[in-house]
Amino acid sequence: MDGETLRSAVERDKQTELARLGSQQLLVALTDADLTRERVLDVAAASEHAARETFRGWADDEANAAAREAFAAVADQEADHLRRVRAELDGDWEADDEPGPMHGYLRGRDETVERIAGGMVGRPLVSHRTYNQLIGFFVNEADEATADVLRDLKAETAETLTEGLSLLESTCEDDTAWETARTVAGYTIQLAYDDYADALQGLGFDPRSVC
Repeated sequence: MDGETLRSAVERDKQTELARLGSQQLLVALTDADLTRERVLDVAAASEHAARETFRGWADDEANAAAREAFAAVADQEADHLRRVRAELDGDWEADDEPGPMHGYLRGRDETVERIAGGMVGRPLVSHRTYNQLIGFFVNEADEATADVLRDLKAETAETLTEGLSLLESTCEDDTAWETARTVAGYTIQLAYDDYADALQGLGFDPRSVC
């Protein structure tokens, strides 16, 4: 297996979940139906903060030198993303330090392959859908400046995915490692989807009817 084959397999495995995460109901779920500019940006900032903390933790204790360098670079990128999102907010922003199910799971990964697959493959595949909805929200609000900021963040996160796939190619030594990567990336997406579905159900929506 190689990186692109893995990506295709994960997207095929989680086709339904990714399609639903890419729906217009995603922001409804993430904001508890509070679709205001400040609330949407608050959600975006919380996501960047959670990612920064996950990758900082990995960069501190990762044994694999190449992975450690990659994790540190992503942590720096996520810190910059957080700064740029916070700059769009009207007031001060404070993190609540709750990682959520996906990042809670990622922070519990100790193996290098699992960290790369979850944090640099599964997570960016979710983030791609989230950014699409964030960009769409601000386009609909006629706020092209903020939409452009989010477009840049989306493009940089896509580069993280590309790097993650490449890093797996130099890290996975056998079919068992590739299967582990596939499983962890898929489970990362599943956790993000389950959190989304639970939130929608709490608001009275059926996530199965949203594609």
